[in-house]
Amino acid sequence: MLRMTDMGSTDLRLGLVPLARPTFDTELAARVTDQLRSHLEQAGFSVAGPRALVSSLDEATRVAQALAEDALDMLLVFQATFADSTMLMDLAQAVDAPLLLWAVPEARTGDRLRLNSLCGINLGAHALKRAGYRYDYVYAKPGDPAALERVCTLALAGRARRLLHQARVGRIGENPDGFDSCKLDRDALRRTFGLEIVQVDLETVFQGARTADAEAVDAVLEDLSSRLDSLSQVDQTALRGTLEAYVTMQRLAEQERLDGLAVRCWPEFFTELGCAACGAMSMLSGELTPCSCEADVNGTITQLILQWLSGQPAFGTDMVSLDVERDGIILWHCGLAPLAMADPVTRPRATIHSNRNLPLLMEFPLKPGRVTIARLSEATGGYRLVVGSGEMLRAPLSFSGTSGVLRFDRPAAEVLDVILTEGLEHHISLTYGDCVPALLALAEMLGLPVLRL
Repeated sequence: MLRMTDMGSTDLRLGLVPLARPTFDTELAARVTDQLRSHLEQAGFSVAGPRALVSSLDEATRVAQALAEDALDMLLVFQATFADSTMLMDLAQAVDAPLLLWAVPEARTGDRLRLNSLCGINLGAHALKRAGYRYDYVYAKPGDPAALERVCTLALAGRARRLLHQARVGRIGENPDGFDSCKLDRDALRRTFGLEIVQVDLETVFQGARTADAEAVDAVLEDLSSRLDSLSQVDQTALRGTLEAYVTMQRLAEQERLDGLAVRCWPEFFTELGCAACGAMSMLSGELTPCSCEADVNGTITQLILQWLSGQPAFGTDMVSLDVERDGIILWHCGLAPLAMADPVTRPRATIHSNRNLPLLMEFPLKPGRVTIARLSEATGGYRLVVGSGEMLRAPLSFSGTSGVLRFDRPAAEVLDVILTEGLEHHISLTYGDCVPALLALAEMLGLPVLRL
């Protein structure tokens, strides 16, 4: 039996509405509806909506009004029997949630057609398509494992869509000159996703860091000492500067209700605060407040999407080299990957920035395992979702900081060719696990073109 914990989430909420017409076998329809609700609940979904069959437009309107007030990740309209499209269209118009139509197979008895469920969703799908609504469908028995997994995939994508619509991303400073891949189009993001960008001055963070509570910084240092080697070997004043920045940005995220941060990490963190931002961003990302460097807002949004789908931290990185022998691509960044991504056969250590010679950075090779790669890209002027997947290989550290060898599900040279010929952004985001089906579903819900790596 599929359970939501297998898919990385336990809090997906569905609206279930069973539609029927009284001239069909409503006793059978009610039993099948109860079976579907039971299987959904056993799989771990929170299920809203009426238990009784909905068989009139007035009933459908009342149900739609109630569900419209609920925070649904998906609306599942179950065609318990054939019905015309009026009730379905009423629900689609009122409830702002991804829509799934479900029909059940019917035994061929040579006697009465008792449900005619498939024809019902056929009629409904036509009405939805004519009216410009997006939808998906399932044609399966209530307990079908593949169907329940499809529901989970779509609901995960639906939750990411819902969370995007209410997200707030903090942009600390601005992208450096010449980093066009980190430019911000605030209005386009609001129009496309509904999210809000909150601008924060670098100096606000610096002032907060300079006056950070010493006891709070001491507590962070004590906790980090148990998870990271070589802390005592780096400049202690600069180390505390990074931890003070972490405490400040953590408090800022709480006070401003920020889901993620895009941070102008250089040169001012080094030249004015005297430390690296990388370690602070690593800790925040590990706590599921994802951070991107170079004020890359689209990178942070991509990381948010990935962590909502996987239930695990996400990390923004560069692709810096080909590993021809292993048909892999070397991923690297200064040292801001979450500690949860460290290969368990090694122990993370504190280090300094390779160009600026200041701490705190996290140094470790990325752990082996299945990963999903993504990027919300503006390379063509409009938004696209770049999607890829592969295996992170166990390998020694390629460069100082955090790095890994990723073998994509297609030859590395082909992946690199797509990146360069399409002119994609130099930052790519990753999380562990297979989130590709949910990413593709999300792109469909948002009307985003997809580019596969």
